[in-house]
Amino acid sequence: MSTNDVDVLVVGAGFAGLYSVHRAHNEGWSVVGIDAAPEVGGTWYWNRYPGARCDVESMDYSYSFDEELQSEWRWSERYATQPEILSYIQHVADRFDLRRHYQFETRVTQARFDETASRWVVRTDTGKEYRARFLFLATGSLSAPKIPDIAGFEDFEGEVYMTSSWPATDPDVSGKRVGVIGTGSSGIQCIPILAEQAEQLTVFQRSANFSVPAFNRPVDDDEWEQALADYPERRRLSWAGGAGSPHVSHPGDPLAMNDEERRQVLEEWWQRGGVLFGKTFANQLVDRKINDFARDYAVERIRAIVQDPTVADDLVPTDHPIGTKRICTDSGYFETFNRDNVELVNLRRDPIEMITPWGIQTAQGAHKLDVLVLATGFDAMTGALTRIDIEGPRGDRIADTWGNGPLTYLGMGIPGFPNMFSLSGAGSPSVLANMVLTGEQQVNWLVDLIHYCDEHGHTEVEARLDAAKAWGDHLDEVASATLFVDANSWYMGANIEGKTRGFMPYLGGFATYGALCDEARDQGYAGFVLGS
Repeated sequence: MSTNDVDVLVVGAGFAGLYSVHRAHNEGWSVVGIDAAPEVGGTWYWNRYPGARCDVESMDYSYSFDEELQSEWRWSERYATQPEILSYIQHVADRFDLRRHYQFETRVTQARFDETASRWVVRTDTGKEYRARFLFLATGSLSAPKIPDIAGFEDFEGEVYMTSSWPATDPDVSGKRVGVIGTGSSGIQCIPILAEQAEQLTVFQRSANFSVPAFNRPVDDDEWEQALADYPERRRLSWAGGAGSPHVSHPGDPLAMNDEERRQVLEEWWQRGGVLFGKTFANQLVDRKINDFARDYAVERIRAIVQDPTVADDLVPTDHPIGTKRICTDSGYFETFNRDNVELVNLRRDPIEMITPWGIQTAQGAHKLDVLVLATGFDAMTGALTRIDIEGPRGDRIADTWGNGPLTYLGMGIPGFPNMFSLSGAGSPSVLANMVLTGEQQVNWLVDLIHYCDEHGHTEVEARLDAAKAWGDHLDEVASATLFVDANSWYMGANIEGKTRGFMPYLGGFATYGALCDEARDQGYAGFVLGS
């Protein structure tokens, strides 16, 4: 077994992981990155399903740390597709020569903290062992796929594909009977494309979701030149914003508007597309009456698109306020159900009994399939970490520490695990903000923390248990003041049987979170135990 001693070991080669490696190298530290994929990209390497596209505008979903990088990369569309985002990440890796620091096609299987040496001993499935002063876990919030537990799954004789690990070459489904289980973001994006290719498409829906058209468009040269000129202000607004983007809600009070005025505002925000509709009014995710204005408008749009009223009834969400499950961004999703070759199966009324060699048997019928597509989501926020055997110096194990929900301080430090930090995950804005800027903010903060430790002779830094509990109480307090807790969402862990319910991201806003991190820094990293 070979051993490699490094200052920083980074798990993950997505946006946060790559930036961690870049910053560590620039600080003069030895660094190694590990990723299970054969290439950089993180979630954008694995999620190659048809129609995969980001729901944050391309101009914002990119690094801000280097102005030349910012100006030299030319985005082609308002909302970039997976291939374009992956090409961008590969360009960044090439430009800063980051691949040389990585071990690809390698999984971390175990991490143990050696208290005598104040180092993490990290083992991988390739037999390599690393010893690192600091362990950065940039494993992603949506990277541990959820495999549905359905009787007979192993008996299916057709083709099976998961949106979370789609083949590099798209399978040919033309002339085939295709079934899709799941209507979250991945399902909503791939279903229209699969419907165009398949002879018959059957959509198995457990929970209906709100989705708003992306109104995507190419970015022409004039728009691009103007965007470059506006970039400094756009970034300033993003760093000062609640979600790491420059967009803000309508300034007016919807309760003081008449019906026509409210409708005009809702129409304008609908035309902005996608998740931006969730920002129409400032208190839309706090005040149920205001939320209902937006919800009723979205329902009206769905019913105007879907021709069969019965199908429309099944596609209208009835179990959550709009926006409390992430609003999906689509290109022709609801229109797809007007096609003659598309069938919707409402699993709440007609549940799956078993998967057979020939297809899916529900309570009310048999659905013969040649291809089964699983768009069944992830063990979000925590799954990627709890699946690694991580043990702290006093015997703490991450799976046990997080057994009743994730416990962090500022979303980065975890009590019981010194010199180990989680990035873009539970306890931070993560999935509720621009993940690229979130990664930059956290990595910059952690680099400052490491410098502080070195300058003051500290070899270990660990989140205090009381500080983590107080941070958890703050997360709960902020979330409880919103409508988010009224939804059984993956934000709450509700999609995983047996997982403790609790709102996992930080809802106080991206800029507010950054200010709280800076306050802890300015107080000598209050909330951490620093020692030797």
